[in-house]
Amino acid sequence: MTSGNLLYYGDNLDVLRRHVADGSVDLIYLDPPFNSNANYNVLFAAKDGHQSAAQIQAFEDTWQWDEGAARTFAETVEQGGAVADVLLAFEKFIPSSDMLAYLAMMAPRLIELRRALKPTGSLYLHCDPTASHYLKLLLDAVFGPERFVGEIVWKRYGAHNDSKTYGRVHDVLLFYTRSSEFTFNKQYEPYTEEYVAERFKFSDADGRRWAEQNLASPNPRPNLTYPFRAKNGITYEPPPNGWKYTEERLQALDDANRLHYPSKANGRLRMKNYLDERAGVPVQDVWTDLTAIGGTSSERLGYPTQKPEALLERIIAASSNEGDTVLDPFCGCGTTIAAAQKLGRRWIGIDVTHLAVGLMKTRLRDTFGDMARYKVVGEPTTAEDAAELAESDKYQFQWWALGLVGARPVEQKKGADKGIDGRLYFHDGGKQTRQIIFSVKGGHLTATAVRDLRGVLEREKADIAVLLSFETPTKLMRQEAASAGFYDSPWGKHARMQLVTVAELLDGKTLDYPRTAGIDQTYKTAPKHVRKVAEQRNVFGTEPPEGL
Repeated sequence: MTSGNLLYYGDNLDVLRRHVADGSVDLIYLDPPFNSNANYNVLFAAKDGHQSAAQIQAFEDTWQWDEGAARTFAETVEQGGAVADVLLAFEKFIPSSDMLAYLAMMAPRLIELRRALKPTGSLYLHCDPTASHYLKLLLDAVFGPERFVGEIVWKRYGAHNDSKTYGRVHDVLLFYTRSSEFTFNKQYEPYTEEYVAERFKFSDADGRRWAEQNLASPNPRPNLTYPFRAKNGITYEPPPNGWKYTEERLQALDDANRLHYPSKANGRLRMKNYLDERAGVPVQDVWTDLTAIGGTSSERLGYPTQKPEALLERIIAASSNEGDTVLDPFCGCGTTIAAAQKLGRRWIGIDVTHLAVGLMKTRLRDTFGDMARYKVVGEPTTAEDAAELAESDKYQFQWWALGLVGARPVEQKKGADKGIDGRLYFHDGGKQTRQIIFSVKGGHLTATAVRDLRGVLEREKADIAVLLSFETPTKLMRQEAASAGFYDSPWGKHARMQLVTVAELLDGKTLDYPRTAGIDQTYKTAPKHVRKVAEQRNVFGTEPPEGL
């Protein structure tokens, strides 16, 4: 496998088998479709605030028991073992069902994901209650029941008024490991104000808050029943069970001003447990502090099922270390790889649509700029590759071609595009949003395509129109485009009709339009990441630091 960050376009089962080596991945997070029988659309909010939102279907989450599902089921069962046993049990319980088709799809992928994990690696499968119980049995078969670490409940919504049932507000994360020796870094939540006020009642002269900690041993320790003479000149008798620490350590605590002397003659010594040295409350298996992305969130990019970065940051921080490799085989808009990049991990992202790959590339560019270095595998790199893609899948070709110039696609419904395959927005220094419209032609190119696009340019009152084609436009076509004139900006004149071929784009040619900030305004811009230098913290927990 090539080292470094990798973004794959393709079926994740094929990519895993061909490109991801055994034991090469430290952490896997996957958020596969949940068999919700829904079509998920990417929403593109209009940039001028007046147009209604546009959308394009990203993927169908509709599973059917058909010939393909039956073939996948049979191939997995024929390999034998525990996975075959559990699939056969599913077949008896839910025969020829859409859920069985979904589980048949997941089984070989989970087998490959386990193979890719290092012995110290972990897997988090994100799902909802629709399929979580089936997936847990399948994971038990793949990893072994003993490798189940826990089930995390993520409360993603505040409240739902669901009819005739309790409000459905949570998702499930199933946490499995490759072996018993797995990476885990305990995570913490901040203390509540109420807890701080109740527990850390005392303050030093400099304002540092602290709580009392008992120095008495909970069990009898005859070897620690020594009298202790403190710096205040008073000798304190040992507690009934003896001290918790040796005399040397207790003396070190006193020298560091960590002891609180009792005000009464018969009082007990206490240790000062400072608030600013505590990491917080250990994160439990019910997560209520990370809410779903709201409609006004700066993170929101419009992709269906997008998860908050804080959710992935917690998982990545807990189950990997800096420099480790994180894999997401259902990458979507790239929240996992964005969080991994932010936390200094290497990453591998896989998705089956060029729409998602394009969104990920835009997100990485907007958030990290030149800091995000990666290789894209599976995209066309030559005109021949592009021709093959255009022949096999018209819409994938459109999404890929539009992604080359940072444009976003429009609706796929027949007749809905009105001659427009994509749009790109920009600003030329003023407040008004400007628009470029695109027509993508993967087949034979005719002069009619140029004339039609010019008509759309006038009808839409767009500023620039671009014809992206596989074939090279003729001289007459270029003359027709030139007659459309120019768009004037503070940076000069820009042709209103531009004819660009796929080969030219692959050779590095760019569109001619104003780019005041170095990037266009087409997609919602992801917040920029500024890497912070980590501060060293002296975290005690309930024990004093080593050496005291």
